[in-house]
Amino acid sequence: MRRWILMLALAAMMPWSAPALAQARSQLGPLCTTATTPADQQIDACNKIVALKVFSGEKLATIYFWRAVGWNKKGNYAQVIADATEALRLKPDIALYNLRGSAFYDKGEHDIAIADFNDALRIGPPSGIIYHNRGNAFRSRGDYAKAIADYDSAIRLGPKDAFTYQNRGSAKQALGDLDGALADINEAIRINPTLPSPLNNRTVIWRAKGDFDRAIADGTEAIRLAKAKAPVNVMTPPGSVLISAYVQRGLAYEAKGDYEHAREDFRATLEGVAVDAGSKANQATAKVRLSLLSDPVAPTLPTPRAAPGTPSATEPKAASAPPPAAAGVGFAGRRVALVIGNGAYAHVKALPNPPNDARSIAKSLREIGFTVSEGIDLDRAAMQKTTRDFLREAARAQVAVVYYAGHGVQIDGRNYLVPVDVRLQAGTSMTDAMIDMDTILAGLDDQVRTNILILDACRNNPLEPQVASAGANRAIGAGSGLAAPAALGAGATLGAGTLIAFATAPGQVALDGEGTNSPFSAALSRHIGTSGLEVQQMLTRVRAEVVAATKAKQVPWSNSSLLGEVYLAEK
Repeated sequence: MRRWILMLALAAMMPWSAPALAQARSQLGPLCTTATTPADQQIDACNKIVALKVFSGEKLATIYFWRAVGWNKKGNYAQVIADATEALRLKPDIALYNLRGSAFYDKGEHDIAIADFNDALRIGPPSGIIYHNRGNAFRSRGDYAKAIADYDSAIRLGPKDAFTYQNRGSAKQALGDLDGALADINEAIRINPTLPSPLNNRTVIWRAKGDFDRAIADGTEAIRLAKAKAPVNVMTPPGSVLISAYVQRGLAYEAKGDYEHAREDFRATLEGVAVDAGSKANQATAKVRLSLLSDPVAPTLPTPRAAPGTPSATEPKAASAPPPAAAGVGFAGRRVALVIGNGAYAHVKALPNPPNDARSIAKSLREIGFTVSEGIDLDRAAMQKTTRDFLREAARAQVAVVYYAGHGVQIDGRNYLVPVDVRLQAGTSMTDAMIDMDTILAGLDDQVRTNILILDACRNNPLEPQVASAGANRAIGAGSGLAAPAALGAGATLGAGTLIAFATAPGQVALDGEGTNSPFSAALSRHIGTSGLEVQQMLTRVRAEVVAATKAKQVPWSNSSLLGEVYLAEK
């Protein structure tokens, strides 16, 4: 992915106010205001110019702009934003809005980035570069139709830009249009065959089509090109193209079953220096995949058998070349589920219903063709093994569902699932006794799979004071609840094609229920198998039923970056 930049026009020689500044006149100006100056030298030269206090207004804004360019080369986006903001205060300019918007984009703050690109387009003139950058932000936010519209505008203004074709292809791929995506990526490669990033995108498309050899070949060429010549565009995050190439080729190797080469690529992914949100997400995925492939167990696991007395867990027949998990995918392809219900807690409040809830949901998922891994009252060791086994299986799946019932907590902004043997005592090692949700999300993060995570867990922090409760609930103590992701995967996982559903709204308690099931799981069991019901519509029905059953004491909540309509039960 590439962000463009509009450079401010500068005179070849900058005016200096004193003859004594001969060194500055001959060296500092060119060092500060040349795009190819190494980052540290550029920042140092600009610092010295600012310290001279000889410029003000528009000329000082220019120095701040170029210092921001230097910071951008280093991936220090906080400093980019600070300098660009100061320059904008002195002189609003399209290049400055573009630069600051791109920095916000690389931090993963897409809405703010879009606002800056809007301002750049508002003050004009119309720019294909700005349309392209805003399209990137829309695409990262999951608004693919708006992204494609912006890319179309960018192509009209600049029809020979390979990056715009590449990124429009990525947006089409996200919407399930693999042929349209492939056509755009091929055009990007035709325009500029020396670019590694379009080959990264085509690697993903071949893997989505099940052509792993082509995916590996494109990934290999992308790595060669990225090593041969670093991106010259100062707006490309350092190391991001190579990090992406390694992780995508590693995923292709893993899908093919070549685990040794996959491990090598995931190690190489982690060796890069990640400064932008996308690279950090890729490294989070590589870390989990490498850990899974490094376990002292065979990577290929037997298919879990259906529990006695339950319908068959046989998976539906997969298409010969399954499309990505996107619009209209529905029931096609391999589908797997992990279902865990923890209630028999030894050291915190026990819960009677999570095992019942898990059995009900597992049964419903098997009935609609999911291969289900089921765990009841798991201690940490068993819960960790079950989760890791599932993540290995999910690498070969098109749809993955995770359902958890039991205690769940937030600590320092991260969500954790609680095994039955946990001792919740304040201390540095407490989180080691639980299962980190970010690890599960990173392990599932993949552009060619749909992920549905459903948490029927409490939303309270056990480190905060205990309070009396009128009835049984899935809270251990009063607190702020599980962390509600404002944007899926900020810094931890890209989260494309992922939906996370919580049994209750942020800061509220998920009730355990007075019957044999919680209000949430009872409603979910009734609706999850409904034929032809889109998953978000299904959750809306569940929400309405839970609100009615609890007299509005519990309101289910969800966060989605799904790429289109998803059907758990066949239409």
